[in-house]
Amino acid sequence: MSMEKSKAKQQRRWNQFKAENSWTMFKVISEFVDGFDTLNKMGPCISIFGSARTMPDEKYYKLASDVARILTDEGFGVITGGGPGIMEAGNKGAFQNNGMSVGLNINLPFEQSNNDFIDPDKILNHKYFFVRKVMFVKYAQGFIVLPGGFGTMDELFEVLTLIQTKKITSVPVILMGVSFWSGLIDWIKNQMLGTESNINEKDLDLFSLTDDAEEAVAIIKRFYEDDQDHALEPNYEL
Repeated sequence: MSMEKSKAKQQRRWNQFKAENSWTMFKVISEFVDGFDTLNKMGPCISIFGSARTMPDEKYYKLASDVARILTDEGFGVITGGGPGIMEAGNKGAFQNNGMSVGLNINLPFEQSNNDFIDPDKILNHKYFFVRKVMFVKYAQGFIVLPGGFGTMDELFEVLTLIQTKKITSVPVILMGVSFWSGLIDWIKNQMLGTESNINEKDLDLFSLTDDAEEAVAIIKRFYEDDQDHALEPNYEL
């Protein structure tokens, strides 16, 4: 029996295709260049992720501000997404403690605008999420993740995937908010690992969990001070 296709399938077509889309790569390159030019001049930083919707009177806002303040006491800069909520709290803790405060803003139709606690020369405005993620990851020597929504989950699991697959060097990933993260961690252990065997048991060591700002910073300090193989350097070369 002939294995040749007896009838060609009709391929669907775009309803419309704008010629200027071919120039998108130059816009992307421009964002990378601006980001590298700005962030290359700065020292080691910690990226803080979390919800844009967290209010200043909420406990996780204060926790983000506290951990940012302590990080700057230890000589680290703080990188956030530059917007409100947890991002504002992280920038505020660094800024008010005279530490380096970096904001990687993303242009969105809602929620997002630069907060008032970013160093004026350290604000980057992004159109493309994937370029912004590169900046978050390349220059961060650790990640602190507070409660958030889909965007926070996306950032967390991308970082864990990059570390798991050795696309970036191993760095501390600290989840803050025990009550928020415990259900997800149980699901990872019971379903991802236990039922489906989709990860290895050692992958559970890729992150830590705490409610204490001092402990979070201590985890990062120990990581770099107790192991000489862990150098303070950008995570990968492009």
